[in-house]
Order: sequence, then C-alpha cells, then structure tokens
Amino acid sequence: MEELARESISLLARSASHADPPRLGSFGAIFIMLKSALGAGLLNFPWAFEKAGGVNKAISVEMVSLVFLISGLIILGYASSISRKNTYQDVVREVCGGAIGQLCEVCFCFNLFMISVAFLVVVQDQLDKLCVSLYETVTGSFEGEIPYHWYTDQRFHLFIMCLIFILPLSIPKEIGIQKYTSVLGTLAATYLCVAVIVKYYMMDEHSAVITPEHSEGKDSWASMFSVVPTICFGFQCHEACIAIYSSMENKKLSHWVIISVISMFFCLLIYTLTGIFGFLTFGRTVAADILMSYPGNDVVMIIARLLFGISIITIYPIILLLGRSVILDLMLRIHRRRRGGVTHSFENQCRVILTVIWITITLLIAMFVPDMSEVISVIGGISAFFIFIFPGLCLVFTMQSEPVSPRVRVVCTVWGVITVIVGAFILGQSTTIAIMEIFHKL
Repeated sequence: MEELARESISLLARSASHADPPRLGSFGAIFIMLKSALGAGLLNFPWAFEKAGGVNKAISVEMVSLVFLISGLIILGYASSISRKNTYQDVVREVCGGAIGQLCEVCFCFNLFMISVAFLVVVQDQLDKLCVSLYETVTGSFEGEIPYHWYTDQRFHLFIMCLIFILPLSIPKEIGIQKYTSVLGTLAATYLCVAVIVKYYMMDEHSAVITPEHSEGKDSWASMFSVVPTICFGFQCHEACIAIYSSMENKKLSHWVIISVISMFFCLLIYTLTGIFGFLTFGRTVAADILMSYPGNDVVMIIARLLFGISIITIYPIILLLGRSVILDLMLRIHRRRRGGVTHSFENQCRVILTVIWITITLLIAMFVPDMSEVISVIGGISAFFIFIFPGLCLVFTMQSEPVSPRVRVVCTVWGVITVIVGAFILGQSTTIAIMEIFHKL
C-alpha cells in the first residue's frame, strides 16, 4: 500500500526536477487516499450491515469508528512531520523506539500476508460465478445442473490463475506495468456502489427480511461490535498516509486534517451506500461477498466481477512485493553479517523462493476458507495496530518530548491511551471471533 501510494504520487505529481521529490496538491492527495482505501473491503459491507443489526446500528458503528480513523491519520501526519520520516515503519521506529518499530514491521508483513489471502478468496469467488455464467451461456443449463469434475472446481481455477498470471507478475524485483492499473480497485468499488443502488431500484418488489436476528440484549451489542474489523479493513489507508503526507506541497497540520476528513467522507459515502442498498436488497440472506448474492448471469455484476478480478490480479503483486521486501531485507542483513557480503544471484534466488512460498501458502489458505468474512475478521484485528495502537503510541511518545503546554500534553496523552485501549479491544475481539470460528468448524 505504501509502494502503491508512492507510485501513484510519482505518476500524479506535476513535473519537477529529478533532484526534487514529487509534490502533491490537495486533489492528488485525496485521490491517492481514496485509491488506497477503496477496494475489496467494499464487498463485505452489506454483510456487515446485516451482522450489525440493520442500517441504523451499522451507521452508528461507522460514525464512532470514523472519529478514530481520522484521528489516526492526523496523528500519523503529525508524527511524520516531527520525525521527518516518510514510511510508516520508520516513523514508528523513530518516535516509539526500536522494539515497537520491530513489532510494527512484523505486523506490517503479517497484515500484507492476510490481505493477500483475502484477495485470493475474492478472486476464487468471482471465478466460480464467472464459470457458472459461462456454462449457463454455452449450454443453457442452470447452476444446479453443472456436473462436477476436477477441472470445474473453483480451487483448480484459482491455482491456474496464480500459476499463469500472479506468479509471473510477482517475481520481478520492480512492480512494472501493474502500478498503472492499481486505479482499477477504485474504479471497481465505485462501479459496484452504483450498480448495487441501481439494481435495488430496478427490483419489482422488495421482499427481503431486514429485521435483525438479535434486536436487543448483549447479543445485539456483540453483533454491533463484531463488524468493527470489517470497517477497519475497508477504511484502512493508514500505512499509505505517511508516504502521501511526505509528498505534499502543503504540509501544514490544518491542511492535512482537511485532506483526511474529505478522504474519509468520500470513503464513508461509498461504503455506506453499498452497505445500505446491498443489505436492503438481500436482507438476512446477503452473502459475505455481496457479488456472490447476485445470479451468475447478471451482466451488470459480471462487469463488476471482472473489474474486481483484474484489479486484484494486478494489485496482489504490489502487496507481495511490500511483504517480501521486509523479509528479504532481514535475510540479506543476516547473510551479510555472516558472509560479509551479498551476491546478486543469492538475492535473486531468495526473491524467487520467497515469492513462490508466499503465493503457495496464501493459495492453500484461500482454497479452504469458506468465505471472506473470516479472513477480514483477522485482517481487521491486525488493522487495529495501524489504525489505533501505533498512532496512539506515537501520540503518547511525542507528547513526552515536544514543547507543548501542560494542558495539551495531558489531553493528547489521554487520547493516545484511549486510542491504544480501543485498538487492543478490537484486536482481542477479532482474535476471539477467529478462534471461536475455528473451534466451530472443528
């Protein structure tokens, strides 16, 4: 995501001398923030609205979460200006110390790994529906009449997709042409939002059951809080925000606040509209991936599936590159310390091996995950580190050294502690949900 943001900055920035880094204006910064946040997380929002207990409760959770989301962006921009670092990990390491910086790198890598799994789950779902659509078009049969063969299994299709497309795109050291296609995620999300609204109003009748399964009591509260990881995953652009802030022309904190608020508002608008109309269309039967709720022969949704599929195939290598770079740097440092140097062939071998292992493990996990809601629950928990815990710690640490008034220091320190506590609660909740799901499957 940081690499995606940096490549977007270099593409959008106005011409500058080669000695000067590219500088972003307000509109460019907002666009890249949206580009970093909008994507596959949108597919899960109608399900989250159903899980929360309806539209009102889901929007309430969104609005409360939005306060912390915007607060995290502002804190990270402030910490970046103080530390004069331009990546998330470097800012955390500079402000909070080496130990927390190392924890940040581990969380960063694991978060990217789980996002890779979620992407493959989405691709697998879309391949399944697209194959059904193709079969129905060619044979005139219905979905239930499709005979099962090993070559019709969606897991086999995903394997072929990874082998033919994702692996060749991921092995090179540089991102290459896929950096230009990363905007497809934003296009796919915007298209899906409009399509879901249009499909709702084109329905002859609205017969979906929208009454919540748990309308009151502790089960109702538990359902509300269970969707916070989905919201965190959907709005997550905090890893990229420091790269964006560092490349802006106007780095005043007040200007960064405006950029953060506007970006999150547009994200809120797209996510909320999709969640509302997707939930109202299917009610309590909505799938964890909203596209799976629509029939395979729906042309409007076939386009959405293609857009999401292509965007994920091109963005997956960027995510892999970011995670691989963290692991590869560690391996090269260890090898350099032991042997005194690193050869070009050794680096290439490590890069290829890490790429194959990354794709293989994420592929195996994606093949046996029932739906993306379980993966997003884990990712949302990890996101709590980047949205709540690390920004909160940065605020607490900066207040110990910055020359501010005692009142500001106390208020900011208290808010930093509250942010860390909320993040720890979300992390614990998502971990508990994931463990319970595993035991439920067993």
